[in-house]
Amino acid sequence: MKLAEIFEKIVGPDAGVQFVAYDGSKAGSPSADVRIEVKSPIAVAYLAQAPGELGLARAYVSGHIDVHGDMYELLNRMWSLTLNDIPLSEKIAAVRALGTKPLLMRVPPPPQEMRRSTLARLGSRHAKKRDAEAIHHHYDVSNRFYEWVLGPSMAYTCAVFPTADATLEEAQYTKFDLVAKKLDLQPGMRLLDIGCGWGGMVMHAAREYGVKALGVTLSRQQAEWAQKAIAEAGLSELAEVRFMDYRDVKESGFDRVSSIGLTEHIGKDNLPSYFSFLYSKLKPGGRLLNHCITRPTGKEKTINKGGFINRYVFPDGELESVGHLVRQMEDTGFEIRHQENLREHYALTLREWCANLDAHWDEAVQEVGRGIARVWRLYMAGCVVGFERNKVQLHQVLGVKLGREARSHVALRPSLDWP
Repeated sequence: MKLAEIFEKIVGPDAGVQFVAYDGSKAGSPSADVRIEVKSPIAVAYLAQAPGELGLARAYVSGHIDVHGDMYELLNRMWSLTLNDIPLSEKIAAVRALGTKPLLMRVPPPPQEMRRSTLARLGSRHAKKRDAEAIHHHYDVSNRFYEWVLGPSMAYTCAVFPTADATLEEAQYTKFDLVAKKLDLQPGMRLLDIGCGWGGMVMHAAREYGVKALGVTLSRQQAEWAQKAIAEAGLSELAEVRFMDYRDVKESGFDRVSSIGLTEHIGKDNLPSYFSFLYSKLKPGGRLLNHCITRPTGKEKTINKGGFINRYVFPDGELESVGHLVRQMEDTGFEIRHQENLREHYALTLREWCANLDAHWDEAVQEVGRGIARVWRLYMAGCVVGFERNKVQLHQVLGVKLGREARSHVALRPSLDWP
């Protein structure tokens, strides 16, 4: 059995994928619009060391497997891939055909992989130093790289598409404005935006609503970029972004708090203290808008320590169900006033980011290296499939810190432009 035939058996003969391998073998339709090229025995060694998605990711990121064609199409067609579907007799035949050399070869993971031992030296999961390193790993790549991928808005969170043909910039503006409307921002209010990224929400609140906004981020590069953008926009009197852990914010008495894309980094065990901290920062009658990726049910694992996303993209990232998040908010004291699922919007957002990366591929490789560029290509295309197939969701939850006599200060029927 030749190597390409083995890969075809794993993926299936009807997947619409062609395989070519270093041993000269080929399988699949020559007219397929997606082709996998296995370039060296090291690719097989990676798969032997870590069967499944992690081994495939290591082989691709390191350049020992190439993908020719649309990455999304490949991952969509391979979605149901499982080695358990291959009969034991064929697995044995495959091992014999490969020989022992690639199977016994020990090769280190690509340098882009965050080793668990590296994080362990920085303390327990979600300790401040460890969180800082996890954020640095993903967000301090290159502001120029992010400008190419994210576009002018520099918004690295789910956009809200008012129509299917809206541009990414229109959709990101709509997202920030949706958050502002749910929070009922008014001139003179004070907003705390935690995990603020490059300051998109902070600047939107200041520019469009006259709000005095403070954003905090654990990424030094994000904070530097945001402060420069704030100054250039003439918003310095209203907007500020600090490089700091949200837990170190000393000010309180905020009218509103927004958390857009941070809860994924908090950890399930830390949610009570996270929501309690945000509750303590609000005035009575204040509002919290929590926007984050979620699991579709409470049955899935919150973290996959050996998975590609956790090793290469979001170290220590954890996803909970929206039901669990709502319960934690309620137990903290928030009254839940609204929640919605924007799952399809995130799939559309990621498609735009994928197209931006492809359009700037050569510049991206030159800026951050081929390995990191490949991590992003694989990660974003995979996430499109995940959101489309309901493996993950995106929820916004609006909570209120009730005032005296349990007054919510929410209109009986808010006339808000909510989708």
